[in-house]
Amino acid sequence: MQDVVTGLQETRAAIARAARDFGRRPEEVTLVAVSKTKPAEAILPVLDAGQADFGENYVQEAKTKWPALRERFPQAQLHMIGPLQSNKAREAVALFDAIHSLDRESLAKELAREIARSGRAPRLVVQVNTGAEPQKGGVLPGETDAFLESCRVTYGLVVEGLMCIPPAEEPPSPHFALLAKIAARNGLATLSMGMSADYEAAIQLGATHVRVGSAIFGARDDGTTG
Repeated sequence: MQDVVTGLQETRAAIARAARDFGRRPEEVTLVAVSKTKPAEAILPVLDAGQADFGENYVQEAKTKWPALRERFPQAQLHMIGPLQSNKAREAVALFDAIHSLDRESLAKELAREIARSGRAPRLVVQVNTGAEPQKGGVLPGETDAFLESCRVTYGLVVEGLMCIPPAEEPPSPHFALLAKIAARNGLATLSMGMSADYEAAIQLGATHVRVGSAIFGARDDGTTG
């Protein structure tokens, strides 16, 4: 467990260093510790060390561990960073403080319905498929402006920013730059971009939230990194 705390401390230091190197203040960048697949006992030391923001990919998994964790750590902020099924919108609105994967009209409609019904409004971030990869969720770059307009006008949603996951085989910086450009022209301040392997490049290009898993927790239990 000490390795987890060391990973957190080293990641925080690297984020602060990168921010200063690129003329930014460290507090402008929020570290979202990706706790996907990690059991509650692995997350506890990170919470004890003062980490507040955590990312999960699946509603059902988050429901099994976070209600009890949040009783002990009510300051914890939970971010939905994986694909979200429309039929899970009610549970997601109830559980998460931020949803980074808004990417289609049907989901916008369901989120709007649940926000109106419950009175609880998670921060919303639109996922952009900057690499136009068919296996990934996300709005295509050329369709993002229209989708944002629809979210705002048709569904009355308040969208705070954009998120992307660059193609694994391509340099990430052009994708981060594209996301920043789309966000700027739409007046969006939040840029959720950068993971363990590329968050320094993301910080250089304006990331406000970096999603880091393996640099803190080690390889995830599903064999993936993030």
